[in-house]
Amino acid sequence: MTHYKDYEPKQLFVERINSLLQDEKDRQAYWKIIRTSSRASIRCNTLKISPEELKARLEGKGWKISQPFKNYPEIFIIENKLQPGELGKSIEHILGLYYVQEISSMLPILALNPSSSELVLDLCASPGSKTTQAAAKMQNSGTIIANDKDIGRIAILQANLERVGASNVIMTRNDAVQLCLKLESLGIKFDKILLDVPCSGEGNIRSNPKTLLTWNIKMIESLSRLQKKIISSAVNLLKEDGELVYSTCTQAPEENEENVNFLVEKFGMKVLKTSLPVKTREGILEWKGKKFSSQIKNCCRVWPQDNDTEAFFLARLRR
Repeated sequence: MTHYKDYEPKQLFVERINSLLQDEKDRQAYWKIIRTSSRASIRCNTLKISPEELKARLEGKGWKISQPFKNYPEIFIIENKLQPGELGKSIEHILGLYYVQEISSMLPILALNPSSSELVLDLCASPGSKTTQAAAKMQNSGTIIANDKDIGRIAILQANLERVGASNVIMTRNDAVQLCLKLESLGIKFDKILLDVPCSGEGNIRSNPKTLLTWNIKMIESLSRLQKKIISSAVNLLKEDGELVYSTCTQAPEENEENVNFLVEKFGMKVLKTSLPVKTREGILEWKGKKFSSQIKNCCRVWPQDNDTEAFFLARLRR
């Protein structure tokens, strides 16, 4: 059992968060909420069952379900305390009727909004939460190429795709940059691209407090360089007027606004205003002496104290 008191944030992490949050009450709300567990949320798998049917079925087991967003009835919050492991061991989960997914993790696909006629690339796909969500949104039509480079992660992705019945997905196992170069050489272009890139995971402290122990600034700088490599290779695969969503589960501007600014300045991408069903804050326009394009304010920062979720960042861009 995780005890949050066992994990203390490093001084530099505290300073960085405090400089991102200017208001003292806001800071206190942040430091308080990251010491609590996040709410249990699931996504109804509409490839197999309707939200109404699933809700009735789960309520029949004594679960208390709320659907916080009128326009997204597939998003459920479990309001009562379940037995340890009950969420993952239920027959409904095993049958693929729902996917256990944190609400902030559902936002990239809501922003990307892939349709049933489109060719979609999910470049860093495992474990498949967003791939399966995209397949459901596309009603198993169109095509998703879902890539990951690690064989263990590919096995998890495959198991999840099978469980939910996602049949419009082609899995590839490749280094993200190498795959992009191959696809580019074949002249393949995508309507939509999801870059949910490997990141420092600062946003997941509520579910994984150990992040506070492993956190270090060198890792953030190294990941920022890797992310730019992935971004640079993926951009050329986007069709004219195609859309790309860049997302992370971190609050570090080096992995967020700095990289979106790189897309704007180097590739002439346009950052689009994005409406999401949670409270979001604008991207920051300056960090550690670096000034960013005014377009960066169209990025979405999701803070845990605003929505009782994990922290998240995303930007939707058009070529």
